[in-house]
Amino acid sequence: MRKLAMVFALSVLGAALPLLAADGPETKGPKQSFEVTSTERVNFSPGGTIRLVDSYGYLTVEGWDEPEVEVTVTKSTDRFYGSENKQEAERRFGQVRVVTERKSDKEITISTILPARNPFFRSVLPLDRIVLTKSLVPNNRCRVTVEYKVLVPRDSRLVVRHDTGYIWVSDVTGDIDVNSRTGDMIVMLPDTISYSVDARTRLGSVSSDAMGKGQYRFVAGNHFAYASQTPSRRVSLRMGCGSITIKRVPPSGPYWKN
Repeated sequence: MRKLAMVFALSVLGAALPLLAADGPETKGPKQSFEVTSTERVNFSPGGTIRLVDSYGYLTVEGWDEPEVEVTVTKSTDRFYGSENKQEAERRFGQVRVVTERKSDKEITISTILPARNPFFRSVLPLDRIVLTKSLVPNNRCRVTVEYKVLVPRDSRLVVRHDTGYIWVSDVTGDIDVNSRTGDMIVMLPDTISYSVDARTRLGSVSSDAMGKGQYRFVAGNHFAYASQTPSRRVSLRMGCGSITIKRVPPSGPYWKN
């Protein structure tokens, strides 16, 4: 038991050392949060599928009238640092990559790629025994928070696989499929479109305004199901731990004024 405890303690220490080293030496000057913003535009036909994979942080997806997908990504440090740490912050920003891949005229994938931690830590014990223990953290966000603003053709089909954080979707009239592990999700649906909605949380609440009676409450989670008489769009929302809010709103933008 003592050997197992020692292995676990060394593993925890190994996981914590990079975090302690990242803070660097103490600084006497004012501290700040560093950030960098980039924007990319990709030609895209209306009615196609847009996938967001492994995103985390703050995600906003809005429909617009351009035949393009615009992705604006803001990366920021998740704590304050002295000015002498700017170069280190920029190095970390480069390690968290957001890649847009246009697979066809009708499909785009926006992926967030994180540097993997070493899958194993080596702990050297007495008698020259080396024990390999698995890393406690499977990936490394490098103390970087990401904010995404994605503008998509309004009638796109949206598929999102989000990890943790906040999600906002509005003015998208195609099918919507959003799955998040933890956080809060708000989906604004134009009230001129008929929908079939299936929203579930494992631990948390689901709320919806003016969409009929379809609420089922459980000990921990919630399930909301609704379908109009002739639904033309499908909305599937899943949240592990957090809340889902669904609102019906008047459509906006010049597209609706024509």
